Amino acid sequence: MAGPRVVVIGAGVVGAALADELSTRGWDDITVVDQGALPAAGGSSSHAPGLVFQTNPSKTMTEMARYTVEKLLALGCFLQVGGLEVATTPERLADLRRRHGWAASWGLEARLLTPEECLRRHSLLDPGRVLGGLYVPTDGIAKAVPAVEAQLARARERGVRVLDRHEALDVRAEDGRVSAVLTDRGEIPADVVVCCAGIWGPKVAAMAGMTLPLTPLAHQLAWTGPVPALAASEVDRPSREATRPILRHQDADLYYRERHDRLAVGYYGHRPMPVRPEDILAAATGAMPSVTPFTPADFAPAWEETRALLPATREAEIERGINGLFSFTTDNMPLLGESAEVKGFWVAEAVWVTHSAGVARAMAEWLVDGHCSSFDLHECDVNRFEPHQLAPEYVLTRDCQNFVEVYDIIHPLQPPENLRPLRVSPFHARQRELGAVPLEAAGWERPQWYAANAALAGVGDIPRPGDWAARYWSPIVGAEALASRQGVALYDMTALKRLEVTGRGAAAFLTRLSTGEVDKAVGTVTYCLLLDHDGGIRSDITVARLGRELFQVGANGNLDLDWLHRHLPADGSVTVRDITPGTCCVGVWGPLARDVVAPLTTADFSAEGFGYFRAKRAYIGAVPVTALRLSYIGELGWELYTTADMGQKLWDTLWEAGRAHGVVAGGRGAFTSLRLEKGYRSFGTDMTYEHDPYEAGLGFAVKTRKPGFIGKSALAEREASVRRRLTCLTSDDPADVVMGKEPVYDGDSCVGYVTSAAYGYTVGKAVAYAWLPAELAVPGRQVHIGYFGRRVPAVVAREPLFDPAMKRLRA
Repeated sequence: MAGPRVVVIGAGVVGAALADELSTRGWDDITVVDQGALPAAGGSSSHAPGLVFQTNPSKTMTEMARYTVEKLLALGCFLQVGGLEVATTPERLADLRRRHGWAASWGLEARLLTPEECLRRHSLLDPGRVLGGLYVPTDGIAKAVPAVEAQLARARERGVRVLDRHEALDVRAEDGRVSAVLTDRGEIPADVVVCCAGIWGPKVAAMAGMTLPLTPLAHQLAWTGPVPALAASEVDRPSREATRPILRHQDADLYYRERHDRLAVGYYGHRPMPVRPEDILAAATGAMPSVTPFTPADFAPAWEETRALLPATREAEIERGINGLFSFTTDNMPLLGESAEVKGFWVAEAVWVTHSAGVARAMAEWLVDGHCSSFDLHECDVNRFEPHQLAPEYVLTRDCQNFVEVYDIIHPLQPPENLRPLRVSPFHARQRELGAVPLEAAGWERPQWYAANAALAGVGDIPRPGDWAARYWSPIVGAEALASRQGVALYDMTALKRLEVTGRGAAAFLTRLSTGEVDKAVGTVTYCLLLDHDGGIRSDITVARLGRELFQVGANGNLDLDWLHRHLPADGSVTVRDITPGTCCVGVWGPLARDVVAPLTTADFSAEGFGYFRAKRAYIGAVPVTALRLSYIGELGWELYTTADMGQKLWDTLWEAGRAHGVVAGGRGAFTSLRLEKGYRSFGTDMTYEHDPYEAGLGFAVKTRKPGFIGKSALAEREASVRRRLTCLTSDDPADVVMGKEPVYDGDSCVGYVTSAAYGYTVGKAVAYAWLPAELAVPGRQVHIGYFGRRVPAVVAREPLFDPAMKRLRA
């Protein structure tokens, strides 16, 4: 299959793998350029220590690492010595049990080891320091430079041109599409350009007018001289570079690997050392551009701790060291995808050796097929960021913080501490008066609960979850949930992405992109999905028709905006605009919601005059609002939208009217509990690109009689072959509240994983949603959830748990 003219900039482990993967799929006009001399061209791949620990909280990253291991092993570029993570504190030991759960969830073989078993795997350890370990037998050492050489050799055999000592100077574009890459040795025509330049990525991306939120940071790696204990074992394996597993001591920000009779020591515990991409030397200077001078003073704590953990190293000294540059991003995920401004300009950046071949496969599928079928890429898409997340100060600050925290134990709800507050809703002042305890969502300060509701928590017994789930939790969460079910509550929904779609072609545009019947009367609201061409879910959205040519779309994030922009008709008949920053939203929900709202407006807010899933323009007091009769908590009520300048007045008006009805402010903790009781899915957590509507229990949102929407042709086969389902699980013990990503077991077999969970204060049960094989997703079936090394009994429940007849929503 002939393909377009492709230029890959950068021939490190990612660029080399991409050339191999693209040419394997039949594209035959590919040129790879690199400023350095191959195979060690001078980037991060040239000095990477190559330790591959596959276990990751991200399913996608684990799967990419697994593919990388399999491919490099087949190429003879991988030493599968296993990987051992050890704990020297009780907190780390508990975290290793959690990591063991991730490995089980993602289908990766892993074992928890006793201290004695750790010592048998790695004889240099001090048994008195180690409390336990996590062992993954398929981990090991990736040989980055040989991997570059081997994959480029395969690509060359298929006709790929590899041009080293060619520095990219510019990316040419015509009419918003790439046309060529200018190098110091001439111009190369191109229809597709893929930036795999690693630490130079921001510099290359800027040539195409793209801001890449990536910071190169120096990371210390040192090599010991001969270690007598290693030298003794070297006699028994003279031809093998390493026999002991790669070792990670995350309590001290350290990792280790053997090389014959020496030991490499990697250290993340030093101060962040960022380097501007434009300040990195060019490869033509003859130096190793990705290496900066070693700073022994920064390394001193690492060497002291190494000698404590590995006593055999006390007989050795540090022989040499480097401060090597690697790429860091604001959320620790890669940057993959096509520029939003210049068509044909793609990036595959912030990728370490661990995930290199997996990323290359993902990019090749995306380029050739138009979507990636092997991995869910929603966490990796370069267009996921909000505008403020591209600000230089934000990128530098967060990237440096991620370096500091690279081996820290991070709670799933743990918010960043720096650069806050960034985004606040117009209700922020009132929320502070109510003692809001905020976490962060896409830069927004989002209350988790309110101290003002503490008195409510003292009425009755609010079940307490276990210690891990109780972090960033208060009994006030339960009180707010119950108050929402019994009375009325105000929820700040401003962080919900809002898009305005206008123009004469707006109805036809949204009809083509979504699974729902959106071309209906003004005042209707439709819940529907955005699908990819393979039928996978890209997002779930609400579409409110506010005028003949005016729609408001409730979306999940910037990727939805990007998706809509990419599919705009060329005739200019449709405009899509992000109206989130200039607007706000408050959810007024609960059985007394109408008692609060109706007296404030002359519009008809009765059950007959304002039905469920309808929209209406109205005034609440003096505030003009767009009211949508929706409820994410499963209660009577409305989402009330207004402009940011009127937001505080809207809150005050509702609050004053609600005082007679016992109104409370509700936080995100209560919201999550209530939505799970009602069975509402959350995109990015409960379902992602890899899932289809029928698996996710959202088949009702697909109007198959509607012609021509994106993804429709792929759905028939998917509907007929549902092999897994998103399933509701419950447990009676509040201590069994889990946090998500835990494995689910049927007997001794791991059969699925949890997506989201909370305690359901109304139903009196711990609630979790999980992906299970279809044959197990039967109400009454008992399974177990793996949680910090223990098995939590759970039962498949019929959903929704709360108000299945929808009487409260339609009241």
